[in-house]
Amino acid sequence: MTRRYFGTDGIRGTVGEPPITADFMLKLGWATGRVLAARNGTRRHLVLIGKDTRISGYMFESALEAGLSAAGVDVALLGPMPTPGIAYLTRTFRADAGIVISASHNPFADNGIKFFSTAGIKLDDDLESEIEAMLEEPLTTVAADRLGKVARIDDAAGRYIEFCKSTVPDRISLTGLKVVLDCAHGATYHIAPSVFRELGAEVSLIGASPDGLNINKEVGSTHPAALRAAVIQQGADLGVAFDGDGDRVLLVDADGREIDGDDILYLIARDRHARGDLGGGVVGTLMSNFGLAAAFEAMGVPFERARVGDRYVMERLASKGWQLGGESSGHILCGHVQTTGDGIVSALQVLAIMVREGKPLQRLLDGMEKAPQALVNVRLTPGSQAATLMERPELQAAVAEVEAELGDEGRVLLRPSGTEPLIRVMVEGRPHLDVDGLARRIAAEVEALLA
Repeated sequence: MTRRYFGTDGIRGTVGEPPITADFMLKLGWATGRVLAARNGTRRHLVLIGKDTRISGYMFESALEAGLSAAGVDVALLGPMPTPGIAYLTRTFRADAGIVISASHNPFADNGIKFFSTAGIKLDDDLESEIEAMLEEPLTTVAADRLGKVARIDDAAGRYIEFCKSTVPDRISLTGLKVVLDCAHGATYHIAPSVFRELGAEVSLIGASPDGLNINKEVGSTHPAALRAAVIQQGADLGVAFDGDGDRVLLVDADGREIDGDDILYLIARDRHARGDLGGGVVGTLMSNFGLAAAFEAMGVPFERARVGDRYVMERLASKGWQLGGESSGHILCGHVQTTGDGIVSALQVLAIMVREGKPLQRLLDGMEKAPQALVNVRLTPGSQAATLMERPELQAAVAEVEAELGDEGRVLLRPSGTEPLIRVMVEGRPHLDVDGLARRIAAEVEALLA
């Protein structure tokens, strides 16, 4: 069936506009409970609910809780918790599912829902389709003696902190490293500082004072300028920037240079390959840089591209039996330690490499030369459809013209965002090419069609 609500990363939109409303969340909780009960038999069922720091999270938490209870499903509330922490706790509690209330890197006025299975991975398409079908049924309530009960897991943060620390070998200490953490005023604000400090690092913080309205506001992995400035001003060894829900990460080295997801993926892959622990190849996406693919080819490491979206990277990893994959945006999937993208865990893998090799971050990237890459986002106007727009002959002609100029020295990627009303224009090419100008040329054609 055609999916009406679920996108590449759950359900997301503006608070107060369908489907991101309290009444829809009530029905979604109920539909999820009914589908889980039908799939998993007559035993009691448990769903974990966690959220980021948006003010709307309180409203949606209560609505989901009520819907699940009406369907006869027990609920455990985690409070503010990074998305990967919810995945981890869903798995360790043997819950039927985990629900994340978050819009990730979006501003506070947006929110969304995504699900994890009992194995701590994203729900498959079939289960999401079943939930969508159940949303069309009238809401009914189980008998009073079968209503779901609700409890709060008071030690959820401590459990996840200990898990993050366990992903670093006992012999590795961060003592002597000065680290600036940018928590995006999001879900990592009370988790990441404890993890890094307890492993020995000297930690300073920005973006760690959430008020419900400031998540991702001029901080975090989508706004690294604040972190670059803090690292240079404080003379830190590196900076770590998370997004609002903590499933992606970007780094900044001591010179203020941004280290993106492609760089992080290269560092972890090179280290694990050198130690014989890579476990196959690496999966990137259509956005992954030419230079990353070339570096892996030089190392003799198999590399494949998946569609953009961490769920597609995970699907490709599962099909190949590989462990490591990621996106340039900072979603890194370290399958040897975690079931989903985890910003804290991914950053710790890089810091462990720095300690193991005794080198600063800026010296660890020798061996990868990235091709210049330009990305322009064009916001869709109300009522416009990305798929329809991308089929317009004028736009296809503009793309073909740029591709002809690039020849075999570059490429164009035009795609709709899976999380925002945007069309993303990416042009990549050899250093002598004007990839910025070429990307702007295609973006201008998109804007002209929208006008």
